[in-house]
Amino acid sequence: MKNLKMSIAAMLLLTISFTNAQEKEKMNHGEMEMDHSKMKMGDAKTEVILTDYFMLKDALVGDDTKKAAQAGTKLVASLKSFDKSSYTKDQQKELTDIIEDATEHSEHIAESAIDHQREHFKILSKDITDMIAITGSKSTLYQQFCPMYDKGSAWLSTSEEIRNPYYGSSMLKCGKVQKTIQ
Repeated sequence: MKNLKMSIAAMLLLTISFTNAQEKEKMNHGEMEMDHSKMKMGDAKTEVILTDYFMLKDALVGDDTKKAAQAGTKLVASLKSFDKSSYTKDQQKELTDIIEDATEHSEHIAESAIDHQREHFKILSKDITDMIAITGSKSTLYQQFCPMYDKGSAWLSTSEEIRNPYYGSSMLKCGKVQKTIQ
């Protein structure tokens, strides 16, 4: 009887161990799938960068130099914390170049008057658009274009409604949706 109890206990332990191993394998497989889908749809770090970028855009739309400078500072931090490790070597190299350039422009925005902020925002917008082409985004974005500012300038928005960051209140609705990014 003692041997039978020991055998049953041993079988239970083996069953529990095997079940735990199966659950762990399922979890690891699920995490791998999640990482794969993240690459297609944009990851959390990309979304943080976009949030900071849109905060900056909105500050420029509102002609608010101080808020634009604060958003530029936040964007610098978001860009510097971006994790490129889940991308291919070529993508990592491209992302490194984009992030370095975007960081430099964000730093200038954090330290400049509004006219100079808008000049840097033009190039920053190109950098962020290039980044999204690699990382993707969870949201539908609209690339908008103003033909008047500096021989034509684009920016990204979460809305189809035109709110021009290059002219702010003086030409708020100047521009058009150039492309939808999904």
